[in-house]
Amino acid sequence: MDDVLVTGLGALSPLGAGVDAFWRGMHAADTAPVRVPDPLAHMDHPLMYLVPEADLPDGPEERDGLPLGRGSQFALAAAREAVADAGLAALPGPEGPSGPDATGTTGAGPDPRRVAVALSTGMGDTDLHEGWWTGEAPASGRWAPAFPLASVVGGWFGAQGVNTCVSNACAASGYALSMAADLIRSGEADVVIAGGAEAYSRVALACFNRLGAIDPERCRPFAAERRGTVFGEGAAVLVLESASHARARGARTVYGRLAGAGWSCDAYHATAPEPSGEQIERAMRVALREAGAGAGAGSGSESGSGGLGFVIPHGTGTALNDVVESRVLDELTPRTPLYSVKALIGHTGGAAGAFAALAASLVLHHKTLPPNVPVGTPDPECSVPLAYGSAPMTGAYGLVNAYAFGGNNISLVFGEAAA
Repeated sequence: MDDVLVTGLGALSPLGAGVDAFWRGMHAADTAPVRVPDPLAHMDHPLMYLVPEADLPDGPEERDGLPLGRGSQFALAAAREAVADAGLAALPGPEGPSGPDATGTTGAGPDPRRVAVALSTGMGDTDLHEGWWTGEAPASGRWAPAFPLASVVGGWFGAQGVNTCVSNACAASGYALSMAADLIRSGEADVVIAGGAEAYSRVALACFNRLGAIDPERCRPFAAERRGTVFGEGAAVLVLESASHARARGARTVYGRLAGAGWSCDAYHATAPEPSGEQIERAMRVALREAGAGAGAGSGSESGSGGLGFVIPHGTGTALNDVVESRVLDELTPRTPLYSVKALIGHTGGAAGAFAALAASLVLHHKTLPPNVPVGTPDPECSVPLAYGSAPMTGAYGLVNAYAFGGNNISLVFGEAAA
């Protein structure tokens, strides 16, 4: 079976615009949420990790006459960077990009019929609808769908394969990436633009405030004093590509490969995780087995030896979620160091799995595990190794977890690119 390679990366995050800003921010390990600049955010804790105003995309304001919201604009910005990073040439047709300014390359592009898009979001372009509800409609005044992200990116690029938007809450972008890999392995696509985007939603933040699930200070996964999560916004996009297609076109960079995936559902409760962690363990085991990664190899494995070098957990800062996941990790991957993306940029909802995958790809590519953002005294019930200093990566694989309301679980294993 052909390997699924990561050949392009794109990001727009609370750390700024671009993958380089994200990698620098991972090493700086110094972030904090801010109060949302929304006069209608009447809630106890109106806090988020926001994309800096200076880095907000300059449109587009609409597509085909329909207004675009913040989520679609974020997705398009990250997709543009990922496609340029992959060195993919423009696709033919009026909707595709044109010339070197659009993708950073020229020449024959991939067959548009074999390019797919799999993006995810929890709230999509809900900001447009919230504006309409409060008398702040876009200038065009036209109605627009709430979840156009995949069609917007697919139309921009000219992708004529599958274009799908996944929205099963906070596991969504993990599912989107897994679906992308399945499209490649089944022979349905050569290239998939995959990932997720999430933007500030007044309704979503207010709902989690009403649930009492927002930490009043910051996102503090696995910390003794954690009191909930804090959301973040942005977009992370990966270009996934079959190894044979990447070789044939001479792909200039391979960050790693998506080597394994495991799905499961708790079938237990609409919002709470199943306390034993049986199904999240099953998802991890399936992903590790598919990848051929040695669970529990820990930090003693040498790079390239086949062991698991790091874990990017789901860990949101909520009480039960962190305890359940940490217990399973302690049993399944003992002593394997954890890197918390959510401590850095908050919980990006439907984009969380994609940001974790982005981070995993960068760690594998640079062979360095950055320091975690300090979260305070660790919870004695969460026996997980959060390192606070940068270290060389050990082991050839990284495990990524993403869980969601409805009991949806997914684990992905990313591996080093073959020599």
